[in-house]
Amino acid sequence: MHRQGPDKTSTGDAAGREPAGSQPAHPRPERVAGMQRILLVEDNELNRDMLGRRLARRGYEILVAADGHSGLALAVEASPHLIIMDMGLPVMDGWEATRRLKADVRTRHIPVIGLSAHALDGDRCRALECGCDDYDTKPVDMDRLVAKIRSLLEAPRNAAD
Repeated sequence: MHRQGPDKTSTGDAAGREPAGSQPAHPRPERVAGMQRILLVEDNELNRDMLGRRLARRGYEILVAADGHSGLALAVEASPHLIIMDMGLPVMDGWEATRRLKADVRTRHIPVIGLSAHALDGDRCRALECGCDDYDTKPVDMDRLVAKIRSLLEAPRNAAD
């Protein structure tokens, strides 16, 4: 597990990377008081680093996974407040990972923002159909993405839905 927060601490190797498919050191890491936890599921290391750092500077605790399978496992273990899911992932793509998240009673309540380099209307519709609560495109407009994050985190959620 790789964590980033405003104090810029993280876990991982010396370069700040987490080995693919690695398991978190603690099954249920303690939450940093007052911080909302975002799981960033992104296979591109540069995108993970850029998004993670920029979101951490905005006060979010960031967890990262490099593929859909690892993202699913970390979502169950860490109970993030929100997931940003790249749709074009290795091992298990974001489409399937989101379907599985929304089918699992332990994770279905977690809002998911699908993220893709595809800007076609059909891709947005497909992301919403597979269970994403919102969709955004790359390159990421941080102000727009943060507005979507805030909207989803502030929306009343029914844990039974």
